[in-house]
Amino acid sequence: MEFNQAQQHPETLEALQELINVVAKLRNPDGGCPWDLAQTPQTLIPYVIEEAYEVVDAIKGGDSEAIAEELGDLLLQVVLQAQIALEFQHFTLKQVAEGISQKLIRRHPHVFGDVSVASVDEIQQNWEQIKAEEKGHTSNDANQLSRKLSSYKRKLPPLMASMKISQKAADVGFEWENIDGVWDKFHEELQEFHQAIAHETPAEQQSELGDLLFSVLQLARWYNLDPTEALQGTNHRFIQRLQKMELFCDRPLSDYSLEELESFWQEAKKQLAKE
Repeated sequence: MEFNQAQQHPETLEALQELINVVAKLRNPDGGCPWDLAQTPQTLIPYVIEEAYEVVDAIKGGDSEAIAEELGDLLLQVVLQAQIALEFQHFTLKQVAEGISQKLIRRHPHVFGDVSVASVDEIQQNWEQIKAEEKGHTSNDANQLSRKLSSYKRKLPPLMASMKISQKAADVGFEWENIDGVWDKFHEELQEFHQAIAHETPAEQQSELGDLLFSVLQLARWYNLDPTEALQGTNHRFIQRLQKMELFCDRPLSDYSLEELESFWQEAKKQLAKE
């Protein structure tokens, strides 16, 4: 099978090889970087997550240069993980690339094979079936809802996992009849959280907080709202208002009373609303 684009752009492969060489030098005990040498797959986990979110932020911003830069930072994490694995003889970057290529070919028999599909839904069904077979699961295993939900819990950020879990449960009929039931559940969980804060242990309070947050996410799902987008928007507005507040001040915010800060906050909201 020919991959013409790679053949037409050998400079791309040269650039990737240069990155591999740079990372190898950084990890070289003889003259490498002490920080890079101290890293392990585990210590790099926060950077993998951080760089992935920064890629998303750049894509949302629509700045091509920023997107390219952030994708480079994320690619560094892939190459660095592979370099460390190579040093311990676990796997190589070649195996990583070959593995994903083979997986894509297997899971797209309608492109690389002779399978015919009539819809995107059928493509998704084929994907799930092939994925299950790859993992040695039977058709019954693949259809087990709990298996799918456990995968979301392990692999996705909590907000995204909760939305996926609740949607998949709803898809099989485990769902409220109408939005009133969702609101009732929210108020029930809010009351139980109040009760836990007043009378229960920290562990039980934590549990009730989780239930309350999950009920908020159900409201988001019913109203077709993205909770991650919503929370990111709130973070953005909070920082914007703080920045505006700091323009009103001639000393650190910590030097002002709560009443003064509240006055600055309200004024910042007014000015940003006008803008």
